[in-house]
Amino acid sequence: MHAFARRWQVTGLLTELHDRLRDKVRQKEGRSPDPTAAIVDSQSLRAAANIPRSTSGWDGGKKVGGRKRHLVVDCLGLVLAVAVTAASVQDRDAAVPLLERLRTMYFSIRLVWADGGYAGRLVDWAAEKLQLALEIVKRTDDTSGFVVLPRRWVVERTLSWLMRSRRLVRDYETLPAMHEAMVLWSMTMLMNSRLARRRPCAFSRPTPRAG
Repeated sequence: MHAFARRWQVTGLLTELHDRLRDKVRQKEGRSPDPTAAIVDSQSLRAAANIPRSTSGWDGGKKVGGRKRHLVVDCLGLVLAVAVTAASVQDRDAAVPLLERLRTMYFSIRLVWADGGYAGRLVDWAAEKLQLALEIVKRTDDTSGFVVLPRRWVVERTLSWLMRSRRLVRDYETLPAMHEAMVLWSMTMLMNSRLARRRPCAFSRPTPRAG
């Protein structure tokens, strides 16, 4: 089974299947296959004992030792790009190659929403080098407890979808690239299930129409 998954990942067949299904979901929701806006975020995960120390680390903010998956999703919460790093890698550092990949794959995207962890020089860099407007969505000073923040809830929902996959609750993959592949497999199964249903897709019921 692992050899089958690895072969699909290396040859690019998995990415092609995932992307084609995403285009179909977007079209079913009345949107263009080419997104114009996206949301970026990350999630730290504990690593299994087999994970090499060279590709794992400690996230001091979340108090988690292991790896971190970085996602860029569209306004329906569908994955556009994914990268897996050591948990010690800062969000803004991981965002540089991730946004570069996003720009190469989807030149139609002009706006990316993010949380405060991506603020600073990354905003200017994205505008100058990639012609991407990186808009930081922050909590207001007078809020406390759990608050649904505009746009950011979309990627947070996607991260919760991934946690339904047993293989993604912890990082069991020796290679970060295989963890990235498991994210695509999880989303592929989710999108396939949604497309097979006759009733309207539930991806975007509360989702804003931009992008």
